[in-house]
Amino acid sequence: MVAAGGANSDISLPGTFASSAFAACFAEICTIPLDTAKVRLQLQKSAASGDVISLPKYKGMLGTVSTIAKEEGLAALWKGIVPGLHRQCLFGGLRIGLYEPVKNLYVGKDYVGDVPLSKKILAGLTTGALGILVANPTDLVKVRLQAEGKLPPGAPRRYSGALNAYSTIVRQEGFGALWTGVGPNVARNAIINAAELASYDQVKQSILKIPGFTDNVLTHLLSGLGAGFFAVCIGSPVDVVKSRMMGDSAYKSTFDCFVKTLRNDGPLAFYKGFIPNFGRLGSWNVIMFLTLEQAKKFVRELEKPASN
Repeated sequence: MVAAGGANSDISLPGTFASSAFAACFAEICTIPLDTAKVRLQLQKSAASGDVISLPKYKGMLGTVSTIAKEEGLAALWKGIVPGLHRQCLFGGLRIGLYEPVKNLYVGKDYVGDVPLSKKILAGLTTGALGILVANPTDLVKVRLQAEGKLPPGAPRRYSGALNAYSTIVRQEGFGALWTGVGPNVARNAIINAAELASYDQVKQSILKIPGFTDNVLTHLLSGLGAGFFAVCIGSPVDVVKSRMMGDSAYKSTFDCFVKTLRNDGPLAFYKGFIPNFGRLGSWNVIMFLTLEQAKKFVRELEKPASN
């Protein structure tokens, strides 16, 4: 995905898109249990009973994962995997696959040398926003499925599956409801995408200038960890607002959700699920970038004859 130094990509756009979608889907499968834990923690609100605040059901990443597995079964940790894969094919393919072409557009196709960090950030913001505008319905369904916990005996589930969720939402709430939370979702994904791709690009570029480092797995691993850390630090508040808006239809707008969350749960609520979020995004980025680099290497070999 990221060519150290220069802006030009060495594989075709379809090859980049396919590599990006594959890498994003593989990372999604590996890390969605942590994402499910993150969503449950973010949707958990302070529950008061008289003057006493009841203890939260979910505590910490491992505690939440354990509670979900114990109460609902191990498979519940992969709730939302189908729309999650829909999302990664669309969003992952677009945001990562278009990053190099958009970066080239901003610096010019004949640009030589290290691309300025500002251009990398701008390219990440652009592709993140465009990608999620297309993929928002998949994100909505994924969050709705992940948010549903253990139900009382005999109580029907809200949705029987991903396809049923899409159709039910359209039937009951209207077609436009598929873009519920699109405001904070665009903000979140544009910011996180810029943090991930620009930081990976920048960290990798910096590491490769250190004597003894080459474009290998260790470099990809360190760059991926850096990308995940910056993404969580910057994107956590909008991620919480996005999850709450998608998981609970009581909020009237992004601002309403922000104000109610701040008033009812305090400023630290915007960093609820920070550890599972970092566990999720950190591991997701490492897996995705490692897979992406290998997938691009494979595609590069396939495309070699065509370029000779």
